[in-house]
Amino acid sequence: MTERLLQFIWQFQYFNQASLSTTSGEQLTILNAGKYNTQQGPDFLDGKVKIDKTTWAGNIEVHLRSSDWNLHKHTSDANYANVILHVVWEHNADINYADGSLLPVLEMQPLVAKILLERYELLMSRNAFVPCETFLPVLDDLKWMAWKQRLAVERLHRKSETVVQLLQQTNNNWEEVFWWLLARNFGIKTNADVFEAIAKSIPVNVLAKHKNQIHQLEGLLLGQAGLLNQDFEESYPNILKKEYFFYQKKYQLIQTSKKPYFLRMRPANFPTVRLAQLAMLVHGSSHLFSKIKEAKTIDSIREMLNVTANDYWHYHYRFDEPAEFHPKQLGSQMVENIIINTIIPILFAYGNIYKDEGFKERAIHYLESLSAENNTITKKWKLSRVSNKNALESQALIELKNNYCDKSNCLQCAIGNMVLKAT
Repeated sequence: MTERLLQFIWQFQYFNQASLSTTSGEQLTILNAGKYNTQQGPDFLDGKVKIDKTTWAGNIEVHLRSSDWNLHKHTSDANYANVILHVVWEHNADINYADGSLLPVLEMQPLVAKILLERYELLMSRNAFVPCETFLPVLDDLKWMAWKQRLAVERLHRKSETVVQLLQQTNNNWEEVFWWLLARNFGIKTNADVFEAIAKSIPVNVLAKHKNQIHQLEGLLLGQAGLLNQDFEESYPNILKKEYFFYQKKYQLIQTSKKPYFLRMRPANFPTVRLAQLAMLVHGSSHLFSKIKEAKTIDSIREMLNVTANDYWHYHYRFDEPAEFHPKQLGSQMVENIIINTIIPILFAYGNIYKDEGFKERAIHYLESLSAENNTITKKWKLSRVSNKNALESQALIELKNNYCDKSNCLQCAIGNMVLKAT
């Protein structure tokens, strides 16, 4: 038994409530279990119970043992003066209020079904994709839909916190923050940190000055990545190198300390190719975040992201290494990845910060209109008979796996709740 599990049991009243009595033999009726409190003070606020013939309104505190009340010095804490009931797993000591009267105690151990405890132990000890794997899908379609929508919104709120932190670093410059997040997304998982560092090393106003010169943009991005420091045989990288070192000196740019990875990557995802595509995106637009905000449809955003790297890259993945002709267009899968992981979160954050429900609703609508993501996590959910029909559902399933299942937060999960309730 843990205190959090006991709080959960009390919160949802998962125990035998027939003929309840306090440890001192008084008849007990629970009229309101109270609201779970995550802040300082008693565990449940605004509860209501009837003890014998008297109805009491106030707060309820939960402990594993009665003696924990004294251990935590609650008697002298004014926050606990209005506690009307002490809910414990094991009653091992009588507790008195500050005025000397006896604190009513409900001992839960005899009231909780053993199967609930066994299932909780099973959830906490399972070494599987998710703890509840053998119970899935558990929820009916309607409940799954509601839970996924909540998870997707939770994920967007959590990503909004990252946007807020970045805004604080840029004096509330949304274009700068969008540039950082966009570059990070172009780096995919392997080079995300490096690409973000590159973006942070080149102010967005510097990029704006050179947006009409693709060679200069490529030179700045590839140079800041440390990919132009060597000698080259071909003329094109030497042109970029010349451009880069001129502007590096002019703007006093400092290269990133960490270089991007090529190892064990598909050539289409090589940092050279991704940085060249990113340069072309900057080349083709200005005030990109403003245009994203003004876009009326997701197709217009797709069109903005429909870029192809400069001609040199049609025949190359790396400098001085010719390859068969293949235009390096930003593929549809990568475009949707950017919309899901950068554009939608920043639109939601904008709406959240400025209390504009329109942007938040648009972000959620975009998720619902995009195809479901197909990755390791979503594939395993599918094997467990959990549907994944669109990007909102796939984002929800990623959130569920990463922030509930992997952290054993079963008591905060609608699925875990249902598994434990079905006892």
